[in-house]
Amino acid sequence: MDSFDYVIVGAGSAGSVLANRLSADANVTVCVLEAGPSDWHPFIHIPAGFMYTLVNPRVNWLYRSEASEWTGGRRIAAPRGKTLGGSSSINGHIYNRGQRLDFDGWAQRGNRGWGYADLLPYFRRTEQRIGEADGTFRGRDGDLPITDLEWRDPLCEAFIEGAVQQGIPRNKDYNGTTQAGVSYVQRVIRNGRRVSAARAFLHPAMKRRNLTVRTHAHATEIVLEGKKAVGIRYRKGGRNGTPMEVRANKEVILCGGTVNSPQLLQVSGIGPAPLLQSLGIPVRHDLAGVGENLRDHYAPRFVARAKNATSINERSHGLKLVAEVLKYAISRKGILALNPTLVYVFWKSDERVDNYDLQLTFTPASYKEGVQSTLDDFPGMTVASWQQRPDSIGYIRAKSADPFEHPVIQPNYLAMESDRRVLLAGMKLARRLLSSEALKPYYDREEFPGPGVRTDDELLGAAKQRGTTTFHLMGTCRMAPDSDPTAVVDDQLRVRGMQGLRVVDASIMPTMPSANLNASVLMIAEKAADMILGKPVLEATKLAD
Repeated sequence: MDSFDYVIVGAGSAGSVLANRLSADANVTVCVLEAGPSDWHPFIHIPAGFMYTLVNPRVNWLYRSEASEWTGGRRIAAPRGKTLGGSSSINGHIYNRGQRLDFDGWAQRGNRGWGYADLLPYFRRTEQRIGEADGTFRGRDGDLPITDLEWRDPLCEAFIEGAVQQGIPRNKDYNGTTQAGVSYVQRVIRNGRRVSAARAFLHPAMKRRNLTVRTHAHATEIVLEGKKAVGIRYRKGGRNGTPMEVRANKEVILCGGTVNSPQLLQVSGIGPAPLLQSLGIPVRHDLAGVGENLRDHYAPRFVARAKNATSINERSHGLKLVAEVLKYAISRKGILALNPTLVYVFWKSDERVDNYDLQLTFTPASYKEGVQSTLDDFPGMTVASWQQRPDSIGYIRAKSADPFEHPVIQPNYLAMESDRRVLLAGMKLARRLLSSEALKPYYDREEFPGPGVRTDDELLGAAKQRGTTTFHLMGTCRMAPDSDPTAVVDDQLRVRGMQGLRVVDASIMPTMPSANLNASVLMIAEKAADMILGKPVLEATKLAD
């Protein structure tokens, strides 16, 4: 039985950052356990390879959410990364932090040190911004390169101009002073290759002698001595693999993500007592919030047939695809170097709203039945829209004591009327943007949901029919003060009522940021590293009111 100072479960975004920062102290020993393989697969590193990693069981847990009323009884795929880099190795490469009010809301809920000004230094420490930036908000010296999209396409240019015509301003940096507006995306792609958290943080640290990374190591149980976590049991090589155990002299740190962290807590006897008892799991620590408070972004997509321009769909077939492959091999450019979303819009569902509650994305491509793994055969373009801060709450619950059985994932999409109201506003804006004057030369007709779908009920019916996750699951090990019955971790990310056990990943988020989650997960891990090592937190940024 090996022992280390820190045992990290999960080599995803948070685990990669923590492994790097903790092992930077030569006097500290760190072990990282990753259930998946190394990130050698070439489709991880080619940006367009996301279409294949989304459905590849070698690097993806291939979870599915439960059916619900507002998904029309459909179970929806919920991809999660299962390799070094975790979901940062299979995601859409986007860098998007969210709005100041998101994080100020965390602090206002009693989470000390988690306001926007407190967190901004950690966002800056993570990133190496390449391109125009305001130093108050952006970092230049971090490990993660953030680049601007260089691709220029007549469909994208027309879409942006159409948004401007409708009163939505251009925004040079949605991660800067304000998020509102329309712009090309910022991304974690450099020289035509994905820069996952593993590439940016973990691989450089793996050269250190005090860091051990074990792949194909599926954590099965937290080893407890009373209320103290002292290690992890795992299987090397999967369900039928060799049972092993590693001890933590100081802390066990769960970085498994929004699905895996609460499941591991539950099968280890830490969670809601009624659930654990119903599954025959001995209750080691009754903690009602474990697995609760799940939120996710739910997005219907408008698809239009394009004309007078070449969309990504045509470039992905036959001889044109051969030409794109050669272009990428020679120059690391072309459609293989693109992320799935090319243009962002952040806007309001209603002028009376005092924040920007809508996010829309545009890409000069379209996917069959809305699934982002198979392109349509016709020239297409797509606008997706969603409620930035959803009110609908779901849960993740173990199905049994078996740590290899996928848990129940129930996001309860659109259960709250407020989510449906904002989503309708987003769908109507998506349609207006697709039919703008600037895009008219390239707009042939609406393919989905179709011109006959006009009323609110019909639009919600279309959302039921084809709406999907945007892969932003969060909240199942919620950070909150003691007074909150759903609290799982405190503002130091320590599991309440336990010793030697923390959670550091998207599951600790109190509320949904108005953003993709990866940037915030990296920030959380940066801050957590200082807290774990007992370092002073970085000084809050002084911001104008």
